[in-house]
Formats: sequence, C-alpha cells, structure tokens
Amino acid sequence: MGNSISIEVVYGTPQRQKILNISVPPETTVESAIELSGMQRYFPDMIVEKDRVGIWNRSCKLTDIVKQHDRIEIYRPLIADPKENRRRRAELAKKEGRADQTTGGRPDPDRGIKS
Repeated sequence: MGNSISIEVVYGTPQRQKILNISVPPETTVESAIELSGMQRYFPDMIVEKDRVGIWNRSCKLTDIVKQHDRIEIYRPLIADPKENRRRRAELAKKEGRADQTTGGRPDPDRGIKS
C-alpha cells in the first residue's frame, strides 16, 4: 500500500461544492483527514461536528480510520425538520380535501355508502 493512501474529501453548499483528492498517512482519522485536506480554506463557515460526517454516504465517527479510496463527506446541518415538514404537508392536504379529515390518509370515495 505504500507510505500514503489516496482519499477524497467533499463538502458542498447549495451554491457550490468542492471535491479534494488528497494523500494521507495510513491510520489517519476522519477528523485528521478533513484538517489535512484544507477544506476550511474554501468554506470558512464550515463546521465539522460529530455525527455530521460520513464515508461513502454512511455515517461515521471522526475517530474512524480512513482506508484507500474512501470518500469523506462533510454534512451540513438540516435547516428544516423532516418530521415537521411532513406534518405541515399532511395538515395542508386535509384542508384541501386531498386527505381524510379523520385518518389523514387518502379519502375513500366509497366511505359512507351502504350497500
């Protein structure tokens, strides 16, 4: 494997993204790899927090060791709570008649019809 391993460090905002290919020593942690990449130069407002990084779209810890060809992804915090957004959409659907007022599910056109 040699004296270094090749990895990518990626970060993006809605306006732009950056992918940096770097070489790091074996046994480098995710946190150290991010620091070594210099990503902070391109995104001074970037904040690296625990539980906000991943390797190939899977959450990882800052203390995890990177491997050859890993892609370290730095995630931004969510600006909206997905559960809250879903609740708002469901309420709107009820008001617009696209959802059953009681269950919140799709309206049943046969409901209330006795045969």
